[in-house]
This record gives sequence, C-alpha cells and structure tokens, in this order.
Amino acid sequence: MEEKNIDPRHIRIRDYNYPLPDERIAKYPLPVRDQSKLLVYRNGAVSEDVFTALPDYLTGGELMIFNNTKVIQARMHFRKETGALIEVFCLEPAAPSDYAQNFQQTEHTAWLCMIGNLKKWKEGTLKREMTVKGFPVTLTATRGECRGTSHWVDFAWDRPEVTFADILEVFGELPIPPYLNRETQESDKETYQTVYSKIKGSVAAPTAGLHFTPRVLEALKSKGVELEELTLHVGAGTFKPVKSEEIEGHEMHTEYISVKRETIESLIAHQARAVAVGTTSVRTLESLYHIGVKLAENPEATEEELRVRQWQPYEKESGIPPVEALRHILAYLDRYGMETLHTSTQIIIAPGYKYRIVKAMVTNFHQPQSTLLLLVSAFVHGDWKTIYDYALSHDFRFLSYGDSSLLFGQE
Repeated sequence: MEEKNIDPRHIRIRDYNYPLPDERIAKYPLPVRDQSKLLVYRNGAVSEDVFTALPDYLTGGELMIFNNTKVIQARMHFRKETGALIEVFCLEPAAPSDYAQNFQQTEHTAWLCMIGNLKKWKEGTLKREMTVKGFPVTLTATRGECRGTSHWVDFAWDRPEVTFADILEVFGELPIPPYLNRETQESDKETYQTVYSKIKGSVAAPTAGLHFTPRVLEALKSKGVELEELTLHVGAGTFKPVKSEEIEGHEMHTEYISVKRETIESLIAHQARAVAVGTTSVRTLESLYHIGVKLAENPEATEEELRVRQWQPYEKESGIPPVEALRHILAYLDRYGMETLHTSTQIIIAPGYKYRIVKAMVTNFHQPQSTLLLLVSAFVHGDWKTIYDYALSHDFRFLSYGDSSLLFGQE
C-alpha cells in the first residue's frame, strides 16, 4: 500500500510492473461483448462475475457517466512513385483546430500527424486516388513543420462535394492498439467502437465501454441508475510508455474534452458523485473539479486558462467542495451563454492524488508501467497488486479487447 503523503513526481514507474505474457493479451473481443468477465473490487475484497451482472452491484440512484467519443479511421497510407510506403496518422486537427469543423472541411484541411517511414518522405507531395460518394477524388498530402514528435500535414482534394470526414471513411484505417501486433480487420470497425459512440475524434477507443450492450444499458436504467455522457477525444499518447525512471520526467499528452450543461447539472444533483466508465471519463470528471477551482479563483478565465495542467492538482490543496466547484462551471457557462464546456486536460492521476468526484469506476486491465495503472492505484490506495494478481491467476483477458473490472473507492 502507498504512503498517504507521497509526492507523485517521485514515483518510480518500475514499482508498477507486473508480468504480462503475450497470450494474456486479448487480440480479439469475445463474440458477445457483455459476456466478458467482470472483476469486482470493494473494500480490499475481490470477486468475479460476468459483465451482464454489472447492474446487480449498484444500488440504484447512482449517476453513471460514459465517454461518447467515436474512433476515427485516422491512419492513412500513401505510396510514393519510388514505391516507398508512407503512413500518415492523424493525431489532432490543426486548421481548423475544432474537430467538428475540421471534419466538415471541403477541399483542404490540416492536421498534426505522426509519420511512418519519415526518412523516405523528405519533400514533395504524396498523392492517392479513390472514389468517395461516387466521385473520383485525388487526395494530396504535403508535409509542413515538425511539432515535437508530430508534423503539420496539409491535405487537399479536388471535390467540394466531399468532406474530410468522407475521405477518412473511405481512405483511412481504424488505428487499433499497437500492442495487438496485428493488422486492422474489417470487424474492428464495429468491435472497436462503443455502442453509444457519437462524436468523432479519438484515435483509440475508450475501451471500458466496449463491454456495454443495449441490454446492459437498459438493465442499468431499470435499476434506477441515471446515464449521462461527456466527450474526451482519446489521443495516441494514451499508449505512450513511461520511459523516465520517475514520473516527473513523463509528459502527459493533452486531450480535448467537452461536457454539456445537463451533465454538470446531473452531477450537482448527485452531490458530485459518479460512477465513471473508463479512465477517460475518470480523467474528464476529475478535471472538472480542478476547472471549477480555477474559476473560483478567476471567474474571467479563458478557455486556454481553464486547461488542466499535468501537475496542477498537486500544487496546492483546495478546500472547495466538489459541488461548489461544479457550480462555478455553470456560472461560467451562464456568463458566456454557452451550453457546453470546451477545454482540454493534461491531468495525470497518480498515487497521492485525492479523488473528488469519481466514487466507482468500470475499467479494463492496463499495461504494466503505464499512467493508467497509476490512475487505478491512486483510486484503490495502492492495492492494485491484489486486483492484478487475482486477474492473472483467474484467467482474465487483458488490455483493450480484454475483460473488465468494477472498482469501488473507499468511503
């Protein structure tokens, strides 16, 4: 178990390692999503069930929050005249920077991209021809400046009837996680999306949600559980391993969030207590608290100033209750006549973090030495080995297409 007053910056990532044989990584999902195993952790005790039994572990009256982001077919391949194959992986929209606007662009747009086989694309324009919505389309990609580990790429095409969303639908591939060590298959287009996905923008699925089916959602509603949604667009940084010895040296990726007024009102009605589906919902909900604290200090803060920085939650203890923090967000939305909060978060949740809103979470089993394992450890007060030892010794399947867990926080 972790010390109470640990400085998260000096956590050694090697202390969050465990043996994960390749055969324990689920390469494909089960034929029926909700037949996966469910590990239940409450007050230090571990048990197991099947995922369809999830509603049985809730009393009714809870607020369960889902991330409704939709995975985009973000990976594109171009072949140069020399025969070299170049992979262009769209990470985040650059011009325009708003996801919805970017997808609706016609004729040209720009994204920040990771580029595979970069050394073979020093200059020149890549080109590919295809048929989109019945139109012959020529798509070109021109490389711009380097931005850290990504590059600015300008895309242009010759049909104003065709949007960039249309192009990705035809031309892109779904980027399944690299640790699956296999090519994307047609079946992934369905199985690597949650049944409630709506808002395009992620390059990885919020995988805890992959277990939910319409019948499980209906059973939750029948139990009296209220269901709400928010959006966090999952970035490729979610797979970025922690390379530094201490996590102080690991830079968390920035991810874009949007939360509707009604969701914040529901949270307030539930005394700022929620069951989060997936670590992306966890990170968004906990970020809301720290956004509310910022607004309490500076009601005139801009969207950029509201961005939650990586170490912000640890810099000073705030005595503001979670409900009050959420009320400050509502006041901000009222001030600017907005129905939705749009900002971004770089939050890292690690041992030493004090959870404010999330009281239970549904989550899969994460990679060794990952920031997601740190998030789980912070939630169960260091008892992650109990959970993972049980999962490893009871034939649970790991990672994105693997089994699930329901973890309850200590009251």
